[in-house]
Amino acid sequence: MTVLKGRRIVLGVSGGIAAYKAAELVRLLVKAGADVHVVLSEGGARFVTAVTFQALSGNTVWTDLWDARMPNNMAHIDLGRDADAILVAPATADFIARVAQGRADDLLSTLALARDVPLIVAPAMNRQMWESPPTQRNVALVRGDGVTVFGPAAGDQACGEVGMGRMLEPEELLERLEGFFVPKLLAGRKVVMTAGPTFEAIDPVRGITNISSGKMGYALARACAQAGGEVVLVSGPVSLPVPAGVRCVPVASALQMRSAVLEALPGAQVFIGVAAVADYRPLTTAEHKLKKTSDTLTVALTPNPDILA
Repeated sequence: MTVLKGRRIVLGVSGGIAAYKAAELVRLLVKAGADVHVVLSEGGARFVTAVTFQALSGNTVWTDLWDARMPNNMAHIDLGRDADAILVAPATADFIARVAQGRADDLLSTLALARDVPLIVAPAMNRQMWESPPTQRNVALVRGDGVTVFGPAAGDQACGEVGMGRMLEPEELLERLEGFFVPKLLAGRKVVMTAGPTFEAIDPVRGITNISSGKMGYALARACAQAGGEVVLVSGPVSLPVPAGVRCVPVASALQMRSAVLEALPGAQVFIGVAAVADYRPLTTAEHKLKKTSDTLTVALTPNPDILA
């Protein structure tokens, strides 16, 4: 069971190329137990059809301010009234400008204006459009009006450029939305955590380690960040994405982990040690790869200091 189970989410899809990702977002939201109702703008419908969203959400897709299917013909009122949140993903530069100006000339912008529930936007646009002064003014304005902004991210763009302006991936949006609804029990508190294994080098290519994926530590870090904590995650070598809102300090050995923890601890109210720390390390580390010179190899070990001590 997730925090989204049973929540009614109105997903607005405006007219950007990232609209194709909204289909995957709907699937993830439904899988998480949310009741998803899609409002598709005229521009959004040029990229993904209403049929797609209806099939994935299991609900009617709304596209027109004058749609008479709602009994009182007030979809812009009723959709927002019954929702737990309105998420617009992608939110184009044009849509953000409409919200900033209080325009209400289509269903999605009218819904945003008539809301009395949280409005969240996930910007998606070309790098120059995102960095332009008008867009930055509009984003600052909607934030000042209480709108939550998820992203954007930097990376490859449909236009062939690289930079800030990409919509967050559906998995990231799901994580952010879950965090939005989590009670902020750790607000104002600093949490220091360790996760993953440590690696104690024998030579430049060999070492001693403990088997640990780091998944539990990263899940705890995500939960603490979603609960409003300032999370510092001291992590051994793993192949996991850093959770949103978490500051990760990568380390390799137990000595490096201990040093990073001691540096991060001042001001912390909570410490959670989840890392699989090696109890021993080689007494010496060879500068070059050890050659096979005999059938046996003896490695002298010395205890690692206890991070929790």
